Amino acid sequence: MRRSAFILGGLVVGCILSAASPASALGRSGLVAPGSFDNVGLQASPVPRQTVRYDGPYAPGTIIISTKERRLYFVLPDHQALKYGVGVGRPGFTWSGVTVVANKREWPDWTPPEQMLLRRPDLPRHMVGGIENPLGARALYLGGTLYRIHGSNEPDTIGEAVSSGCIRMTNDDVTDLYGRASVGAKVVVEQ
Repeated sequence: MRRSAFILGGLVVGCILSAASPASALGRSGLVAPGSFDNVGLQASPVPRQTVRYDGPYAPGTIIISTKERRLYFVLPDHQALKYGVGVGRPGFTWSGVTVVANKREWPDWTPPEQMLLRRPDLPRHMVGGIENPLGARALYLGGTLYRIHGSNEPDTIGEAVSSGCIRMTNDDVTDLYGRASVGAKVVVEQ
């Protein structure tokens, strides 16, 4: 086992890296079948999920997003957190603050916000949930904002600053987070 350290919100956080191949822990691969978790095909993230040490101030169940690091942390008990790679807002679309998970949806429909349609009139006005939908397999809606933590049908954007402010994850990772995070969970977005 290997250890490394990084800083999150001024706190030194230790990272525990397993000697096992990251791909072995990621599950199945293939196509995604809407509505059936057992048949969900999962694409490996370019940034493998890790369990890391967490000695910060937030309680288990809290989601911390570091847009600078392009990582999302889900705080676990016993001074640990799950660390996921994420895609974040491109320049001019970053934000920070504290909110909560207001709602969760499996295979969500997507209706682009008015502000996005003004910038991109070529976008559809509505898309039903499914593999072609840009929200991917799951979405966690962030209360009081236009933003979501959601899956993506573009796993190569993970670790990049490409969105209009939403937090993108692979369908594999967002499905894992969806099963862990509760409606009402605190979400801390740091720049």
